[in-house]
Amino acid sequence: MMLDELQELVTRGESATLELKKSTAQLRRAAETLCGMLNADGGKVLIGVTAEGRIVGQQITDKTLRELADILQKFEPAPTIIQQRVRLENGLEILLLEAFTNVESQPYIFDGRPYQRIESTTSVMPREVYQRLLSERATGWLRWENQPAEDVQLADLDQEEILRTVRLGLAAGRLSESTGSDVPDILNRLNLAPSAKPNNAAIVLFGTRFMPDYPQCQLRMARFRGVNKSQFLDQRQIEGHAFALLEEAMLFLRRHLPVAGRVIPGLFEREDEPLFPLEALREALVNAFCHRDYTIIGGAVSLAIYDDRLEIWSDGLLPFGLKPEDLKLEHASRPRNPLIAQVFYLRGMIERWGRGTQKIVELCVKAGHPEPEFGEQAGSVWVRFLPSGYTPPLRIAHNLTERQRIILHALANSPSLAFRNIQESISDSPPERTLREDLILLRKLGLIESSGFGRGAVWRLKRTDE
Repeated sequence: MMLDELQELVTRGESATLELKKSTAQLRRAAETLCGMLNADGGKVLIGVTAEGRIVGQQITDKTLRELADILQKFEPAPTIIQQRVRLENGLEILLLEAFTNVESQPYIFDGRPYQRIESTTSVMPREVYQRLLSERATGWLRWENQPAEDVQLADLDQEEILRTVRLGLAAGRLSESTGSDVPDILNRLNLAPSAKPNNAAIVLFGTRFMPDYPQCQLRMARFRGVNKSQFLDQRQIEGHAFALLEEAMLFLRRHLPVAGRVIPGLFEREDEPLFPLEALREALVNAFCHRDYTIIGGAVSLAIYDDRLEIWSDGLLPFGLKPEDLKLEHASRPRNPLIAQVFYLRGMIERWGRGTQKIVELCVKAGHPEPEFGEQAGSVWVRFLPSGYTPPLRIAHNLTERQRIILHALANSPSLAFRNIQESISDSPPERTLREDLILLRKLGLIESSGFGRGAVWRLKRTDE
């Protein structure tokens, strides 16, 4: 770490993932904090910085390093704690201790006691929390993702995607700089190949062949005409590792999502944006890949786009007693597949445990849409995205002018409108002839219809499911 990076880190102040200690005289308290961080999402302790954020430094001698080594021996199970030294201009140094947690190893203890980190406070972990984590760790190796992958070798994994994970993890600051390019070592650090034997989580994340042994590594995508499944405009079903499937899903969304256009002020240029925020859809897909039940052999993540909504389904019910209504509130995150979720986190694709579904809601509301709906049905979990107002089908959405869109929105809010009423709905109404040409074009596109003649004619939306 460079000095300017250190200064920027200090300016953030203490938090759930950062603690400041003035000197190694507080080394024991620093270790308790590291233990609390290991039992959460990991974090950093800076020694040589006051609690107020003043960088003072200290002399780091051989005796200091021996004391530190003795302290680190008191952790159980053995954690990954990286040490870095940053030299100041006055010759003194800052000692950076960074803890990288492994959810499979939680709870960690220091000197015989477990600690927890809540915001910027470290405390002894309550007995009931400790006992629950111990119970989960004891049964962890029974999970499907932990089981050895039959007849699969390290060479059968996507080596480039594994190295890409390291690059992204380093860029996100979530992997240690000591992480090299040795694939077996990387997989061992990620608990994906104990004793050089890939487990099922490694197949989900980096596999290259899936049939016939891993048919559940599948993504189903469809663009339907109308509001039900009676007719397809496009349908795809593919196998692949989770990151490849996520990329395919995002391409499908960009290809098939209706486009909302707006004119950039001052430039007189049109900018097209997907109907729903792609960040929210990506978050929902990541959640599906992390939390789905992979023991369902015929299961998959499903993406369905209709004229009036978008849905993402994943097989398996909500884990650990969660209910659909809980997903919009603060809730504990104990992912069904912690090994898989951990790699998504290290790549920077999950920002904070337990916040994904709330983030989806916030992004959609910010974009002007209703809150997404969450539910369970037929052994699956789904999220449904609903647009605000009327959105025309993809095949013509990007060809409509702003005025034509205003007409559609006006008709969407009324069973039918006369020509005069349509004129009044447009703040800067064009000449009557121009407006009639707009209506005729929209009728030719099959979006609206009229009844009556002359000034007595009324116009209404022509729903695609009629």
